[in-house]
Amino acid sequence: MDMHKTIIKTEKQKMIDGDLYLAFGKELESERQYAKEVLFDYNNLHPSKVDERDNIIKKLFGGVGKEFYIEPPFRCDYGYNIFWGEGSYANYNLTVLDCAPVKIGKNVLFGPNVNIFTAGHPIDVKMRTSGLEYAIAISIEDNVWVGGNSTINPGVSIGENTVIASGSVVTKDIPSNVVAGGNPCRIIREINEDDKIRYFKDRYIK
Repeated sequence: MDMHKTIIKTEKQKMIDGDLYLAFGKELESERQYAKEVLFDYNNLHPSKVDERDNIIKKLFGGVGKEFYIEPPFRCDYGYNIFWGEGSYANYNLTVLDCAPVKIGKNVLFGPNVNIFTAGHPIDVKMRTSGLEYAIAISIEDNVWVGGNSTINPGVSIGENTVIASGSVVTKDIPSNVVAGGNPCRIIREINEDDKIRYFKDRYIK
């Protein structure tokens, strides 16, 4: 047996392995088309059809907690690369380009119009116009709150309990237990004991 035999990967396998790949082959196109058709049904169900919507997500995603809520409209590329934690919630217009795994922890909150992009394109123009793409996994740990109109870019990890301010563009890892924001997103401060009472002190204690 030839131990040096070349292994030929499909474009899907290249995508999953983090290699450069071509997204418009038959296999990946058909999987994206399937996700679009499934999400068309999801996004157009009557608002009272909560159980039906949940069942669609359970079948589409790679994994999902028992209790979760994703407000329609929601869009993703494939679905099977999304792993959605228990108690996590997304407001309107969440978009997930899940060409690589997207792992969402427990009790994560997403404001409206959040974008999660694992997909990227080469900077070199010849490579980019050839159709090559790449994808890098994203991880969002337990209890994170991502403010509305924020974008999370390929390869980013966000640590547990962290708050990402509205309108942020997250290009690098953000650690646990901090408030971060801006474009590019940077640490503003650590979360501290004062945060347990600040809202009530400002709003309710006279």
